[in-house]
Amino acid sequence: MIKPKYKRVVLKLSGESFCPKKGHGIDIPQVDLLAKELISVVPLVQLAIVVGGGNIVRGGEFEKQGVNIATADYMGMVATLVNALALQDMMEKNGVPTRLLTAIPMQAVAEPFIRRRAIRHLEKGRVIILAAGTGNPHFTTDTAAVLRATEINADAIFKATKVDGVYSDDPFKNPKAKKYDRLSYMEVIKRRLKVMDSTAITLCMERGIPIIVFNFNKRGNIKRAIQGERIGTVIS
Repeated sequence: MIKPKYKRVVLKLSGESFCPKKGHGIDIPQVDLLAKELISVVPLVQLAIVVGGGNIVRGGEFEKQGVNIATADYMGMVATLVNALALQDMMEKNGVPTRLLTAIPMQAVAEPFIRRRAIRHLEKGRVIILAAGTGNPHFTTDTAAVLRATEINADAIFKATKVDGVYSDDPFKNPKAKKYDRLSYMEVIKRRLKVMDSTAITLCMERGIPIIVFNFNKRGNIKRAIQGERIGTVIS
């Protein structure tokens, strides 16, 4: 077995990971496939997963319809918890111990996020699933992923997307879009590349946490990333 390059990582999953292509809501067979892909790397790495909620609620869309921005953001945070519960159930049905931690207190279904407790779960071989973003409006789940990575001393952030890295433009709309193999944090900010929001990128830059962006739909990619193979785009 190839020795993994990273000991502890934060994996950021978008809400799109939980639904059918061009669909909304939660597709349980899709979540089950997602869980099985994650299970394959559990023996290799201490894994923390931050989930998005865009397949259920996109706060920005509700804001456009007149909902207060803070309220819309809280709606999105609750949506992430729905996805997290589905993922937890599928992973545990496949024999992987997990703990669901949330930034918004919800004692009946999840533990509150406490830094030392989260680290202890990882040290005991449990996968931790992190929901409700930062617990504050006006911050994305990308920023939440970076924040948690700094708190638990993660070696890297993996951003799983529907494309195989960072492009100069949307490759689905612009076939001439250029794919980048490596980027600096400042290049991402200056070129306004929409891989993560600027707050998340800046925090990674300050803490020196590398970001690996790759296509999660390609089987085995997360294992390749953990082992240090060159896939997707590396931001450092």
